[in-house]
This record gives sequence, C-alpha cells and structure tokens, in this order.
Amino acid sequence: MLCLPFLASSARQRAATSPLLLANTQSQPERERLLHLVMGSPEGVRSVIHTLHKLQYAEQATWSQVITIPESGILITPEQGEVFSLLRRDRQLS
Repeated sequence: MLCLPFLASSARQRAATSPLLLANTQSQPERERLLHLVMGSPEGVRSVIHTLHKLQYAEQATWSQVITIPESGILITPEQGEVFSLLRRDRQLS
C-alpha cells in the first residue's frame, strides 16, 4: 500500500488513482543504461536478486528498495526509439 500521510485527503485520493511514474533518467554518454524490472511477490523478487548476485551479474546493493505497486498500476515512459522485452519465467516455490 502506498502511504501518503503528508497529503490532504483529496490529494491522497488522486495519488491512489494515478499510476506510479517511473522516470527514465539519463545515463552517461559513453555507456548504455539498461533497466531491469523484476515484478512478482516480495519473496520472488528477492530470490531473483539473490540469484543474479550469486551469478556475479549484479550486486544486491545496486538494486532499489522494493516498491509496492499501487492499485492504479505503474506507468513506464521509454524514450523514443527504445524497445521493450519481457521475460516471464516460473520459479519453484520452496
């Protein structure tokens, strides 16, 4: 649940019905920024992050904190010319 204690009641209601905007920040000119998005249960997301760490692909500390998706959903705004690919994979529950 998205907690917005500092907003007035009407502003809280608008925020709860507006999608969460994930900005695409600019990277350094000599590097290409690739964004990895892992969505699922908190346990599943932590498991994938841990697995990528064990594979020496990404340090666990480089991932953002877990963000709860609001009821209104999320909105990802890519730059012109960018593409998107999504991998769906099931994981075995322990």
